[in-house]
Amino acid sequence: MKSSDYFKDYPDLVVIDFARAGDKSAFEELLKRKQSAIRNLMRRFCGDLNLADDLAQQVCLQLWLKLRFVKRAEALDGWLRKVAVSIWLQHLRKHDAIRGAEELSDLDVVEPHMIAARMDLDTALATLPDTARVCVVLSYHEGLSHREIATLTSLPLGTVKSHIQRGATRLQRLLAAYDNNTKEDRS
Repeated sequence: MKSSDYFKDYPDLVVIDFARAGDKSAFEELLKRKQSAIRNLMRRFCGDLNLADDLAQQVCLQLWLKLRFVKRAEALDGWLRKVAVSIWLQHLRKHDAIRGAEELSDLDVVEPHMIAARMDLDTALATLPDTARVCVVLSYHEGLSHREIATLTSLPLGTVKSHIQRGATRLQRLLAAYDNNTKEDRS
């Protein structure tokens, strides 16, 4: 048995404890178990596969550097989510400060000709402003409460609720238009 396979049958809490103690094989196993979720979260945030992979690598690096400071093994998933959100928001501040200032307005009109023939949820998410997208993904994809999202993003609770409501409304319109277009294509 390869040393990297040693921990594959152990529960997460055991693997996390060994990894926190510095066991590299346990850390490898932990990465195998968590990297997909981290990548998927980052892909939902940014919609750019290459950027998402780069940002996910940064999250994994933080996991390596700071895992021993995670006090409870049960809290690791929440801690990783917080690190991912933090890295995404840092990226936004560093690379695109003006774009994050835009707001969704109730006046946003979705024109059917703007909908690509193969629109899917990720494409629809990419049309949302960055902050709204983060709130929507954390709410619907990660299942976090509005209060938890406010804590993770350092946004006021009312702002989080507004982003989620407006973002969800816009997604419904986009996806409804897509659904109507695909029905027309089938006829």
